[in-house]
Amino acid sequence: MKHEYKKHEKELYAPKNKAELVTVPKQKFFCIKGKGNPNSEEFSEKIGVLYSLAYAVRMMPKNGFTPDGYFEYTVYPLEGLWDLTTEGKKSESLNKDELLYTIMIRQPEFVTEDVVEKAFQIAKKKKPNPLLEEVYFDEIEDGLSVQILHVGSYDNEPESFNKMKGFIEDNELEIKTMVHREIYLSDVRRVEKEKLKTILRYLVTE
Repeated sequence: MKHEYKKHEKELYAPKNKAELVTVPKQKFFCIKGKGNPNSEEFSEKIGVLYSLAYAVRMMPKNGFTPDGYFEYTVYPLEGLWDLTTEGKKSESLNKDELLYTIMIRQPEFVTEDVVEKAFQIAKKKKPNPLLEEVYFDEIEDGLSVQILHVGSYDNEPESFNKMKGFIEDNELEIKTMVHREIYLSDVRRVEKEKLKTILRYLVTE
């Protein structure tokens, strides 16, 4: 049976639009870092490179290579870790040019270093791109987190962050870092701003 992350990992990918506590296990990712406005062409190109690798893994059996433990699955959604430069933190309003980000796409557990190497070979052969040199493979364990489903424009996310902060305070938790995670469940090219679905997360400690 095909692994559908929204069905089989509901706790992580199908939250409600109210703040809740969740424990995020160690996960594997293709990642790429950057700085600047997420509306830029550079940001779009970096997303494209990540997806080229993600689909290289997903389609490996059709390319004559089946990794040990391989199973059919839906490619995971784009995620991002967001921070601000020192200059950006001084500003009273958000300057998107001062954003620092690491965007990533999660990979299934069967993905090993050998599978990663094969994915790069496939991606470079199919569509060479110098940005592939900036992508790296990593394992990240967020652990205890507070998350919420934000529905609407990215510019309105502060409303959801405030709900999360209220939940954190009410439950006597502390935010570990102001670097937050976003998981993009909607395709911004095909969905109206008011209907975009994004999971927001803060890492917390008791």
